[in-house]
Amino acid sequence: MSATLSSARTRAALRAGARLSLDLLLLLVMLAVALWLLGRMWSVVWPLVVGLLLTTLTWPPARFLRRRGWHPALAATTVTVAFLLVAAGVVALIAVPMASQTDELTDGVVEGIQRLRDWAAGPPLNIKDAQITSAVDAAMARVQDSVGSVVDTVATGVGTVVNGLVTAVLALFLMFFFLKDGPRFLPWLTRQLPGRLATDVPAVASLSWTTLGSFVRSQALVGLLDGVFIGIGLWILGVPLVLPLAVLTFVSAFVPIIGALFAGFVAVLIALVSNGLTDALIALAIIIVVQQLEGNVFQPIIQSRGLGLHAAVILLAVTLGGSLAGIVGSLLAVPVAALIAVVWTYVREQLSDPPQEPEAAEPGASA
Repeated sequence: MSATLSSARTRAALRAGARLSLDLLLLLVMLAVALWLLGRMWSVVWPLVVGLLLTTLTWPPARFLRRRGWHPALAATTVTVAFLLVAAGVVALIAVPMASQTDELTDGVVEGIQRLRDWAAGPPLNIKDAQITSAVDAAMARVQDSVGSVVDTVATGVGTVVNGLVTAVLALFLMFFFLKDGPRFLPWLTRQLPGRLATDVPAVASLSWTTLGSFVRSQALVGLLDGVFIGIGLWILGVPLVLPLAVLTFVSAFVPIIGALFAGFVAVLIALVSNGLTDALIALAIIIVVQQLEGNVFQPIIQSRGLGLHAAVILLAVTLGGSLAGIVGSLLAVPVAALIAVVWTYVREQLSDPPQEPEAAEPGASA
């Protein structure tokens, strides 16, 4: 005899499903509103995020000075000035050697272009100079026809650079204030919040700060591994400017995808114009291998240990962040995923029942 469906249980299941769907819909609407507000306030939020990330990087020396009796303002000023000097030194370490060899690199670029033309003129392409000239003329004509769009693109690029400079200046000022007044923030926040929030919010903020520090340190370690391995490979090939290229690779590691592409392009170009096509292809192979190891092995393992996230979660977070918000999304995907994990873990611990201890057996019960 087959069992029949219970109408009461069916209605209860449908009501539970409807309530769950309504709750999820409300959560999604609230998330959409929060993201919309975040987008409207992005000009303020982005410098704040950059300032926080810089603060996690510079807080250890500031904390060291404060523990040695330095005044908070003096410690924050010293660390901020030292950070600016280090950043200027990194830029000089990259720019000065390249500027000193500008003539050599320029001659190499011209020679490399000529080699490409000679190679294109031979088999299997058999492209003649007349065809190359006509292609160049056609390209120039197209550029002349689209002067307006080119001007708009240049103006957009200039605006992006200006916004980047404004963001950098605001982030530096925010870093200074975070270094100076950061330890006073949680007590102040505790006094401003009522009831249970006065305990929960500062606890989550403290855990989030620790997580951000782990992210910055792990990203720096990944960039160091990239710079060392790629630098060793270029040094073995005899490519000039090895140290600036290694430093550029380390700095570019903090900008996902585009940073690696830019650093790799510069290294391959210098190898091409200085050592020839064969060494350039070898350099390209070295960079691809190192970056694949970094993206699929080093970074997930290091960040998963430092952030408490599985390597697969990190890969999926970077992919999703890049598809939603481009470079900025890729940069913020891992720390955002880690912060979500921190909040989820804290909420789950607060909502969980305390473990029950097993009752002690009465004497003589087993007799």
